[in-house]
Amino acid sequence: MGSAKTPLRVCVVIPAYNEGSVIGDVVAAITKTFKQTPYYTEVVVINDGSKDNTGIVARKHGATVINHILNSGAGGATATGLSYAQQNDFDIAVTMDGDGQHDPNDVVRGVKEIISNNSDLLIGSRLIDSKGMSRVKVLGNKGLSLITFIIFGISSTDSQSGLRIFSREALENLKWQTSGYEFCSEMLWRAKQQGLTINEYPIKAIYTDYSIKKGQNNWNAINIIKSLLKRRIAELLG
Repeated sequence: MGSAKTPLRVCVVIPAYNEGSVIGDVVAAITKTFKQTPYYTEVVVINDGSKDNTGIVARKHGATVINHILNSGAGGATATGLSYAQQNDFDIAVTMDGDGQHDPNDVVRGVKEIISNNSDLLIGSRLIDSKGMSRVKVLGNKGLSLITFIIFGISSTDSQSGLRIFSREALENLKWQTSGYEFCSEMLWRAKQQGLTINEYPIKAIYTDYSIKKGQNNWNAINIIKSLLKRRIAELLG
């Protein structure tokens, strides 16, 4: 991962769908924070078929923008961003939400931690300390994490977190097949299959009226579970 002479290269991937009202602030904040580090950093926004000005605003604030003509879902947009990071020889990639939920300082801390503990996939967990999260969100996330353990045998306190840090090895080997939010659990499953090292670290979640409105509905968990079960059974029988 980089050398003493060559700055470590970090790609910050932000999947975004109709985030035009906040994406500029998110890009500006993460850019400002990483400028205080020794890393070479590029912020890449995956404009996932937005119907608003998400792409224009993100580019105006200095992000590289990759446009999806059609909405491909969180899993598809994340895969596009990580593929960009791999193809452009980044040492580390970060994914974070485009709604302002993540603290840029937590992102930088995650990069430092994955370097120090040699993980391949580092999950920023909101549930190690769930202060500030509503009981409904805590219940929903804990429920999906439990399902992830039951179906795939992977223990995670916050399997649905959007803040993740990926090593170079993860960028080269970690692939998934689902394109919706179920990719969060499938990604952990594929990482386990590849023998990648998975760890977590505590982060805080910044909830605003906007981010709460944009967040997943707990009822969507039913569709996620159905999709995961279907895929798991298909592979067991295949």
